[in-house]
Amino acid sequence: MPESLIQTQLQAFLTYMQQQKQFSAYTCEHYQRDLDRLLSFLTAQGIESWAAVEIKHIKHWIISLHQHGLASKSLQRMLSSTRSLYRYLLKQGLVKHNPALGVQAPKGPRKLPTATDVDQTQNLLNAQTSDELEVRDLAILELVYSSGLRLAELLSLNLGDIDFTENLVRVTGKGNRTRVVPIGEQAIKAIQNWLSIRVQFVPEGELAVFVSKQGKRLSPRAVQKRFELWGKQHASQHLHPHMLRHSFASHLLESSGNLRAVQELLGHSNISTTQIYTHLDFQHLAKVYDAAHPRAKKKNTGDPA
Repeated sequence: MPESLIQTQLQAFLTYMQQQKQFSAYTCEHYQRDLDRLLSFLTAQGIESWAAVEIKHIKHWIISLHQHGLASKSLQRMLSSTRSLYRYLLKQGLVKHNPALGVQAPKGPRKLPTATDVDQTQNLLNAQTSDELEVRDLAILELVYSSGLRLAELLSLNLGDIDFTENLVRVTGKGNRTRVVPIGEQAIKAIQNWLSIRVQFVPEGELAVFVSKQGKRLSPRAVQKRFELWGKQHASQHLHPHMLRHSFASHLLESSGNLRAVQELLGHSNISTTQIYTHLDFQHLAKVYDAAHPRAKKKNTGDPA
Protein backbone atom coordinates (compact mmCIF):
# COMPACT_ATOMS: atom_id res chain seq x y z
CA MET A 1 0.00 0.00 0.00
CA PRO A 2 1.60 3.34 -1.04
CA GLU A 3 2.37 5.89 1.66
CA SER A 4 -0.22 8.69 1.91
CA LEU A 5 0.74 12.36 1.66
CA ILE A 6 0.05 12.91 5.37
CA GLN A 7 2.44 10.04 6.23
CA THR A 8 5.08 11.34 3.82
CA GLN A 9 4.98 14.79 5.43
CA LEU A 10 5.24 13.27 8.91
CA GLN A 11 8.27 11.24 7.85
CA ALA A 12 9.89 14.35 6.35
CA PHE A 13 9.45 16.11 9.70
CA LEU A 14 11.05 13.21 11.61
CA THR A 15 13.99 13.16 9.19
CA TYR A 16 14.36 16.94 9.62
CA MET A 17 14.46 16.59 13.43
CA GLN A 18 17.15 13.93 13.27
CA GLN A 19 19.33 15.23 10.46
CA GLN A 20 18.88 19.00 10.57
CA LYS A 21 18.07 19.65 14.23
CA GLN A 22 20.33 16.74 15.28
CA PHE A 23 18.00 15.49 17.97
CA SER A 24 19.03 12.19 19.54
CA ALA A 25 17.60 8.93 18.24
CA TYR A 26 15.96 8.49 21.66
CA THR A 27 14.10 11.83 21.36
CA CYS A 28 13.11 11.13 17.76
CA GLU A 29 11.61 7.79 18.82
CA HIS A 30 9.38 9.66 21.26
CA TYR A 31 8.31 12.09 18.52
CA GLN A 32 7.50 9.19 16.20
CA ARG A 33 5.45 7.30 18.80
CA ASP A 34 3.49 10.41 19.78
CA LEU A 35 2.76 11.51 16.23
CA ASP A 36 1.92 8.00 15.03
CA ARG A 37 -0.79 7.96 17.69
CA LEU A 38 -2.07 11.32 16.46
CA LEU A 39 -2.04 10.08 12.87
CA SER A 40 -4.03 6.96 13.83
CA PHE A 41 -6.60 9.15 15.58
CA LEU A 42 -6.92 11.52 12.61
CA THR A 43 -7.23 8.61 10.16
CA ALA A 44 -10.08 7.19 12.24
CA GLN A 45 -11.74 10.62 12.02
CA GLY A 46 -11.44 10.58 8.23
CA ILE A 47 -8.90 13.44 8.18
CA GLU A 48 -6.38 13.04 5.36
CA SER A 49 -4.21 16.16 5.60
CA TRP A 50 -2.45 18.12 8.33
CA ALA A 51 -4.01 21.32 7.00
CA ALA A 52 -7.51 19.98 7.75
CA VAL A 53 -6.78 19.52 11.47
CA GLU A 54 -8.51 22.01 13.76
CA ILE A 55 -8.14 22.79 17.45
CA LYS A 56 -11.29 20.75 18.21
CA HIS A 57 -9.62 17.64 16.77
CA ILE A 58 -6.54 18.05 18.97
CA LYS A 59 -8.74 18.65 22.03
CA HIS A 60 -10.79 15.55 21.24
CA TRP A 61 -7.59 13.51 20.84
CA ILE A 62 -6.13 14.65 24.18
CA ILE A 63 -9.45 14.07 25.99
CA SER A 64 -9.72 10.54 24.59
CA LEU A 65 -6.14 9.73 25.66
CA HIS A 66 -6.82 11.15 29.13
CA GLN A 67 -9.97 9.03 29.43
CA HIS A 68 -7.87 5.97 28.61
CA GLY A 69 -5.64 6.73 31.59
CA LEU A 70 -2.67 8.50 30.02
CA ALA A 71 -0.81 10.66 32.56
CA SER A 72 -0.67 14.43 32.32
CA LYS A 73 3.08 14.39 31.66
CA SER A 74 2.63 12.07 28.66
CA LEU A 75 -0.17 14.24 27.30
CA GLN A 76 2.00 17.35 27.66
CA ARG A 77 4.78 15.62 25.72
CA MET A 78 2.35 14.62 22.96
CA LEU A 79 1.13 18.19 22.64
CA SER A 80 4.73 19.40 22.52
CA SER A 81 5.48 16.92 19.71
CA THR A 82 2.39 18.10 17.83
CA ARG A 83 3.33 21.77 18.18
CA SER A 84 6.83 21.00 16.87
CA LEU A 85 5.37 19.18 13.87
CA TYR A 86 3.14 22.13 13.02
CA ARG A 87 5.97 24.64 13.39
CA TYR A 88 7.81 22.62 10.75
CA LEU A 89 4.72 22.41 8.50
CA LEU A 90 4.17 26.17 8.81
CA LYS A 91 7.76 26.84 7.72
CA GLN A 92 7.24 24.55 4.75
CA GLY A 93 4.05 26.42 3.80
CA LEU A 94 1.99 23.21 4.13
CA VAL A 95 -0.46 24.54 6.75
CA LYS A 96 -1.78 27.93 7.77
CA HIS A 97 -2.09 27.54 11.54
CA ASN A 98 -0.93 25.45 14.49
CA PRO A 99 -4.03 23.79 16.01
CA ALA A 100 -2.14 22.53 19.06
CA LEU A 101 -1.23 26.01 20.35
CA GLY A 102 -4.51 26.58 22.18
CA VAL A 103 -4.71 23.15 23.82
CA GLN A 104 -3.54 22.37 27.35
CA ALA A 105 -3.16 18.94 28.91
CA PRO A 106 -5.16 18.24 32.08
CA LYS A 107 -3.03 18.92 35.14
CA GLY A 108 -1.85 15.90 37.07
CA PRO A 109 -0.60 15.69 40.64
CA ARG A 110 2.87 17.12 41.04
CA LYS A 111 5.24 14.25 41.65
CA LEU A 112 8.59 14.93 43.24
CA PRO A 113 11.51 13.13 41.63
CA THR A 114 12.80 10.07 43.45
CA ALA A 115 16.37 10.26 44.68
CA THR A 116 18.61 7.82 46.51
CA ASP A 117 20.04 9.11 49.78
CA VAL A 118 23.78 9.64 50.17
CA ASP A 119 24.39 6.34 51.99
CA GLN A 120 22.44 4.33 49.40
CA THR A 121 24.39 6.01 46.61
CA GLN A 122 27.72 5.29 48.30
CA ASN A 123 26.81 1.62 48.76
CA LEU A 124 25.83 1.40 45.11
CA LEU A 125 29.03 2.98 43.82
CA ASN A 126 31.29 1.08 46.24
CA ALA A 127 30.10 -2.28 44.89
CA GLN A 128 32.85 -4.58 43.63
CA THR A 129 32.97 -5.34 39.90
CA SER A 130 33.54 -8.90 38.73
CA ASP A 131 33.47 -8.74 34.92
CA GLU A 132 33.91 -6.37 31.96
CA LEU A 133 30.26 -5.35 31.80
CA GLU A 134 30.20 -4.46 35.48
CA VAL A 135 33.31 -2.29 35.01
CA ARG A 136 31.43 -0.50 32.21
CA ASP A 137 28.27 -0.21 34.31
CA LEU A 138 30.16 1.28 37.24
CA ALA A 139 31.71 3.90 34.92
CA ILE A 140 28.19 4.78 33.72
CA LEU A 141 26.79 4.99 37.27
CA GLU A 142 29.70 7.11 38.49
CA LEU A 143 29.45 9.49 35.54
CA VAL A 144 25.68 10.01 35.80
CA TYR A 145 25.93 10.68 39.54
CA SER A 146 29.09 12.79 39.19
CA SER A 147 27.87 15.02 36.36
CA GLY A 148 24.05 14.75 36.32
CA LEU A 149 23.75 13.51 32.73
CA ARG A 150 20.47 12.61 31.07
CA LEU A 151 20.26 9.13 29.55
CA ALA A 152 20.34 10.46 25.97
CA GLU A 153 23.36 12.65 26.82
CA LEU A 154 25.19 9.69 28.29
CA LEU A 155 24.56 7.48 25.26
CA SER A 156 25.63 10.14 22.76
CA LEU A 157 29.05 10.64 24.38
CA ASN A 158 32.07 10.17 22.13
CA LEU A 159 35.67 9.68 23.19
CA GLY A 160 36.60 13.26 22.31
CA ASP A 161 33.93 14.66 24.63
CA ILE A 162 35.87 13.75 27.79
CA ASP A 163 38.84 15.91 28.85
CA PHE A 164 40.89 13.80 31.25
CA THR A 165 43.39 16.62 31.82
CA GLU A 166 40.80 19.07 33.14
CA ASN A 167 38.27 16.44 34.35
CA LEU A 168 35.48 17.82 32.18
CA VAL A 169 32.86 16.35 29.86
CA ARG A 170 31.21 18.15 26.94
CA VAL A 171 27.52 17.26 26.81
CA THR A 172 24.98 17.84 24.04
CA GLY A 173 21.58 18.16 25.69
CA LYS A 174 18.01 19.01 24.77
CA GLY A 175 17.59 21.36 21.82
CA ASN A 176 21.14 20.51 20.71
CA ARG A 177 22.48 22.80 23.46
CA THR A 178 26.05 22.07 24.55
CA ARG A 179 27.39 22.47 28.08
CA VAL A 180 30.64 21.53 29.82
CA VAL A 181 30.33 19.77 33.17
CA PRO A 182 32.98 18.73 35.73
CA ILE A 183 33.64 15.04 36.41
CA GLY A 184 34.65 13.84 39.88
CA GLU A 185 37.85 11.90 40.52
CA GLN A 186 36.03 8.64 41.26
CA ALA A 187 34.12 8.89 37.99
CA ILE A 188 37.34 9.63 36.07
CA LYS A 189 38.97 6.52 37.54
CA ALA A 190 35.94 4.37 36.71
CA ILE A 191 35.83 5.65 33.12
CA GLN A 192 39.57 5.03 32.65
CA ASN A 193 39.14 1.48 33.98
CA TRP A 194 36.38 0.92 31.44
CA LEU A 195 38.35 2.42 28.54
CA SER A 196 41.22 0.03 29.21
CA ILE A 197 38.74 -2.83 28.67
CA ARG A 198 36.63 -1.22 25.94
CA VAL A 199 39.35 -1.82 23.31
CA GLN A 200 38.51 -5.55 23.42
CA PHE A 201 35.01 -4.94 22.04
CA VAL A 202 35.06 -2.02 19.63
CA PRO A 203 35.74 -2.13 15.88
CA GLU A 204 38.21 0.39 14.46
CA GLY A 205 36.74 3.86 14.18
CA GLU A 206 33.99 3.44 16.82
CA LEU A 207 33.77 6.69 18.82
CA ALA A 208 31.08 5.83 21.38
CA VAL A 209 32.36 5.83 24.95
CA PHE A 210 29.90 3.19 26.14
CA VAL A 211 29.36 0.14 23.95
CA SER A 212 27.86 -3.34 24.20
CA LYS A 213 29.78 -6.61 24.04
CA GLN A 214 29.14 -6.47 20.29
CA GLY A 215 31.02 -3.16 20.12
CA LYS A 216 27.93 -1.07 19.29
CA ARG A 217 26.77 2.12 20.99
CA LEU A 218 24.45 1.19 23.87
CA SER A 219 20.69 1.60 23.48
CA PRO A 220 18.52 3.35 26.11
CA ARG A 221 16.76 0.10 27.01
CA ALA A 222 20.05 -1.75 27.50
CA VAL A 223 21.21 0.85 30.04
CA GLN A 224 17.85 0.86 31.81
CA LYS A 225 18.03 -2.92 32.23
CA ARG A 226 21.55 -2.71 33.66
CA PHE A 227 20.44 -0.02 36.14
CA GLU A 228 17.55 -2.25 37.23
CA LEU A 229 19.98 -5.13 37.79
CA TRP A 230 22.36 -2.97 39.84
CA GLY A 231 19.43 -1.63 41.89
CA LYS A 232 18.31 -5.14 42.81
CA GLN A 233 21.81 -6.41 43.58
CA HIS A 234 23.38 -3.44 45.35
CA ALA A 235 20.67 -1.00 46.48
CA SER A 236 17.61 -3.17 47.20
CA GLN A 237 15.42 -0.81 45.19
CA HIS A 238 14.24 -0.08 41.67
CA LEU A 239 16.96 2.03 40.05
CA HIS A 240 16.76 3.95 36.80
CA PRO A 241 19.13 6.46 35.13
CA HIS A 242 17.07 9.55 35.95
CA MET A 243 17.09 8.61 39.63
CA LEU A 244 20.87 9.14 39.79
CA ARG A 245 20.49 12.45 37.94
CA HIS A 246 17.93 13.47 40.58
CA SER A 247 20.30 12.32 43.32
CA PHE A 248 23.13 14.37 41.81
CA ALA A 249 20.94 17.49 41.80
CA SER A 250 19.38 17.09 45.23
CA HIS A 251 22.67 16.18 46.97
CA LEU A 252 24.48 19.09 45.33
CA LEU A 253 21.74 21.55 46.23
CA GLU A 254 21.60 20.17 49.75
CA SER A 255 25.32 20.86 50.19
CA SER A 256 25.68 24.14 48.31
CA GLY A 257 22.28 25.83 48.28
CA ASN A 258 23.24 27.26 44.87
CA LEU A 259 20.20 26.79 42.64
CA ARG A 260 21.69 28.64 39.66
CA ALA A 261 24.78 26.44 39.61
CA VAL A 262 22.63 23.30 39.75
CA GLN A 263 20.52 24.69 36.89
CA GLU A 264 23.61 25.13 34.71
CA LEU A 265 25.02 21.72 35.57
CA LEU A 266 21.72 20.00 34.76
CA GLY A 267 21.32 21.92 31.49
CA HIS A 268 17.87 23.31 32.36
CA SER A 269 16.94 26.24 30.13
CA ASN A 270 14.42 27.49 32.70
CA ILE A 271 15.18 27.73 36.41
CA SER A 272 11.58 26.80 37.25
CA THR A 273 12.46 23.25 36.15
CA THR A 274 15.34 23.19 38.63
CA GLN A 275 13.23 24.61 41.45
CA ILE A 276 11.56 21.24 42.00
CA TYR A 277 14.78 20.23 43.77
CA THR A 278 14.22 22.92 46.37
CA HIS A 279 11.24 20.82 47.52
CA LEU A 280 13.52 17.82 47.98
CA ASP A 281 16.01 19.99 49.83
CA PHE A 282 13.25 21.37 52.06
CA GLN A 283 12.12 17.83 52.91
CA HIS A 284 15.68 17.03 54.04
CA LEU A 285 15.90 20.23 56.11
CA ALA A 286 12.49 19.55 57.66
CA LYS A 287 13.62 16.08 58.78
CA VAL A 288 16.80 17.54 60.30
CA TYR A 289 14.73 20.21 62.09
CA ASP A 290 12.20 17.71 63.44
CA ALA A 291 14.98 15.46 64.74
CA ALA A 292 17.21 18.16 66.25
CA HIS A 293 15.25 21.23 67.32
CA PRO A 294 14.15 21.15 70.99
CA ARG A 295 10.83 22.84 70.26
CA ALA A 296 10.06 20.52 67.34
CA LYS A 297 10.11 17.32 69.37
CA LYS A 298 6.73 15.89 70.27
CA LYS A 299 5.92 15.91 73.96
CA ASN A 300 5.35 12.63 75.73
CA THR A 301 1.67 11.95 76.17
CA GLY A 302 0.77 11.31 79.78
CA ASP A 303 -1.29 12.54 82.68
CA PRO A 304 -1.10 16.31 83.16
CA ALA A 305 0.86 17.43 86.20
